Amino acid sequence: MVAPVFEDVGPARDCDCPECAHGRRVGPSALTGRAAGRPAAGRALVVAAAASATAAVGAGHPAAALAAAHAPDRPAGSRTPADGDDPGTPQGTTTPLHGPAGKPAQPADPAAPPATTRTAIIERAKTWVTAQVPYSMTEYWSDGYRQDCSGYVSMAWNLGSNEWTGSLGQYGVKIGKEELQPGDMLLFHNPADPEKGSHVVIFGGWTDYTHTYYTAYEQTPPHTRRQATPYAYWTNSDKYVPYRYKGVTAAAADDAKPGEAAPAPAPAPAASGAPASTSAGTAPGPFPGAAYFGPGADNQYVARLGRMLVDRGAGAYYAQEPGPRWSEAFRRATRAFQLAQGWTGADADGLPGPRTWELLATGKGKDITDAPASHGVAGYPGRNLFRPGADNPYVGRLGRQLVKKGFGRYYPDGPHSRWSEADRRAVEAFQRAQGWRGGAADGYPGPETWRRLFSS
Repeated sequence: MVAPVFEDVGPARDCDCPECAHGRRVGPSALTGRAAGRPAAGRALVVAAAASATAAVGAGHPAAALAAAHAPDRPAGSRTPADGDDPGTPQGTTTPLHGPAGKPAQPADPAAPPATTRTAIIERAKTWVTAQVPYSMTEYWSDGYRQDCSGYVSMAWNLGSNEWTGSLGQYGVKIGKEELQPGDMLLFHNPADPEKGSHVVIFGGWTDYTHTYYTAYEQTPPHTRRQATPYAYWTNSDKYVPYRYKGVTAAAADDAKPGEAAPAPAPAPAASGAPASTSAGTAPGPFPGAAYFGPGADNQYVARLGRMLVDRGAGAYYAQEPGPRWSEAFRRATRAFQLAQGWTGADADGLPGPRTWELLATGKGKDITDAPASHGVAGYPGRNLFRPGADNPYVGRLGRQLVKKGFGRYYPDGPHSRWSEADRRAVEAFQRAQGWRGGAADGYPGPETWRRLFSS
C-alpha cells in the first residue's frame, strides 16, 4: 500500500470553507511557519473530515483519534481530526428540491416515504462518488439536491427534498449496530450546536467480519467519497445512531451483487475445496458462496479470505497485501491451508468451501507451517512491509504475536494493520530481550527477529 503523503498547500481561491478563508486572511507565511498548534490549511493527512458539520475533534474521545491513526484506505486530500482543528463546515436547512429558487418537488411523506431497494440506494450514492461532487452548503447538484452531507443522504434515499440532520431521522427507524445493512445511515445530530458536530453517512457494508470498519459513503470536503471508516465514525463515535430507511422493501435485504459491500449471503451448499461443514453457524461471518471465488472474481470476500489466510501463516504466498481480485496466490495459499488440515484430492483444490471458510473465520484448525520461505524464513514477508505508513496484514500479525510473547504493554488499544510507533517499540523490546543491541535492536523485524518471534 502506498504510504500517505504529507504536504502543505495554500488555500484555494475559489473555496469559501472556514479553513481556506482563514488561510487567505493570514497569508502563506502564517500557514507554513507553524511548527505547533493547528495543522496548515489543506494538510492531506488522510482520514475523515466532517462534512456538513464535522464531528467536534478530539475532545473527550481519545479512542477515536487512535483509531484514525491506523485507518485503511485513506485517500490523499482528506482531512485528519486534530484537537482544535474543527473545520466548522455547516449544513443547510430543510429546503425544496432544486434549491430555494427552483420549482419545489413534492417531498416524501415521513410516515410512508417512497419504496426503494438497498441496491438502488447504494447505486444513487455511487453517482456522486463517481462525479466527485464538490462539498457545499449552498450549492445544488444537477439532480436538485444540496451538496452537503444531509443533502447527499436525502438524494440517496430519494426523498424529493433536502433534509438536514435534524429532520432525516423521521424518515428512518432506529436500529442496532448488529442490524446494519447497506443503505442504512449513521446519524449524529447535535441539537445544541448543529454546525459543530452534526454529520450523517450512508452505511455501505462491513469491511470484514470483525465489524470494526465499514464502507462509508459521505459528502465531505472537498468532495463526495467512499472509504473504509472505523465504526461508528472517526470522531464522536459514541454519538452516531444507526437508522434504517422506512421505505426499504422487505425483499431488498439480499439484493446486493458480488463486489458490493454487503452482508454475506446465506451459506451455500458444500463446494469443491472443503468437506461439508459440521458446525454451521459458528463462524463470525457465513460463507458467501463458491461464486465469489476463483478466476475472474473481484470482490470484498476475496480480500477477506486473503487476510484470514495471512493470519494463519500464508503471508509468504503474497507478493503484496491481498486485495479483492482473485489470483494464483489465493489458490496456492488456500490449498496450503487445506493441506494443513490433512485434506487431499478435491478437498484441497485451492478454492474455499464452507468448511475452509469456517475454520479460517473462527481461528480453528491447523495453521500453515510449510509456506515458502522468504530470506530463508518461512512466513517472513520482507522488511519493506514494516515501515512508517505501511498498512497490511503482516503488521497486524506481527503485533498479535508480540502480544502473545508478552510485549503487549506498548499497544494502548491493541495492535492493528497500520504500522505505528507502538509496533516499533514492541519489536525493539523483543529484540533487546534476545540480547541484541545497537542496529540489531532497531525496532524493525528482520528474518531472525521473525523466526524467533514465531518459533514454538
